[in-house]
Amino acid sequence: MGICGYFTVSWKCLVVLSFRLLFLVPAGLPVHSQGESQTDSKVMDNITVRQGENVFLRCAQGDIVTHTAWLNRSSILYAGEDKWSVDPRVSLVTLNQEEFTIKIEDVDMTDEGPYICAVQTSSRPRTTSVHILVQVPPTIINLSKDIVVNEGSNVTLMCQASGKPEPSLTWKLLSPSVDLVSEDEYLDIPSISRQRAGTYECTAINDIATDVQTVEITVNYAPSVSEGRDVGVTLGQRGVLECEVDAVPKADFEWYRDDRRIFNGLDGMEIEDAGQLSKLTFLNISEADYGNYTCIAINKLGSSNASFVLYEVIEPTSSTLVQGPGAVQDGNSGSMGTRVHTYTCLLLVILLPFLLKF
Repeated sequence: MGICGYFTVSWKCLVVLSFRLLFLVPAGLPVHSQGESQTDSKVMDNITVRQGENVFLRCAQGDIVTHTAWLNRSSILYAGEDKWSVDPRVSLVTLNQEEFTIKIEDVDMTDEGPYICAVQTSSRPRTTSVHILVQVPPTIINLSKDIVVNEGSNVTLMCQASGKPEPSLTWKLLSPSVDLVSEDEYLDIPSISRQRAGTYECTAINDIATDVQTVEITVNYAPSVSEGRDVGVTLGQRGVLECEVDAVPKADFEWYRDDRRIFNGLDGMEIEDAGQLSKLTFLNISEADYGNYTCIAINKLGSSNASFVLYEVIEPTSSTLVQGPGAVQDGNSGSMGTRVHTYTCLLLVILLPFLLKF
């Protein structure tokens, strides 16, 4: 049965008028009745609801109401107790002499717009219109991928978000912390340096919520080796030369003695690389190990080197010490002194009688 067969002629006029109101009356503006109008019209305040929530549409009735309906745009949702909408989210809550209330569950952007409650009374029809505004939390929908660039390159990061109200966007560098902030969907970094590498955070925010995502920028640069430190080691002891480098990507190390490359495990030497540090270890220093050494760090952007000198340190012995009063002598010198004293006394005993005759 069509709507025209269900309602009276005046009810048909009411429905047609309601449709006209849907398209002609902006949301939130009052409707002024003209003198020849046969319909009472009322505009309620806008209803603001967040996406995913439920909304209730209430319409006052009266003792003399004969027919009533809720309409959305060009479709009827409910005509009295009869549901015309095929949307399962729409349901009847209350229908009595006081109010006519329907519910829309899990509201989405497609539900935004004007709604009209049309009421036919015994005297004249009346309509009540209301506009639903759907607020949507921000969602970052387009974000630059993690990138790897060479130092000195120009970099642009992009962050786009959807939401209602339209979200504002902010860029900032998280680690290391640098005062670099942009309030735009694009972040331009001209001639990027290694200090600008790190994690960049894009924040989209509106009145409803906040969405945050991050982008990682890796900046490649050539190695830079710290100045070499000369090392002195005693013959027969263990010695270590350390070479430290700053490089991205990770550098490979090479060690040289003069012009000859050193390989791990040969000639009593071990090479250990750990991240940005390389160690050349001498397990048992010999005379042949003393001399000049070079550490070279290499990656795809370049190389850097540092020179080291491994020199001999002589430990002091007892024979090189200057002894003062009260110093403890070594065992050999003590024994010799005792023997000399004994021989001297024996010689005096033998010679004493001959000396007394004279």
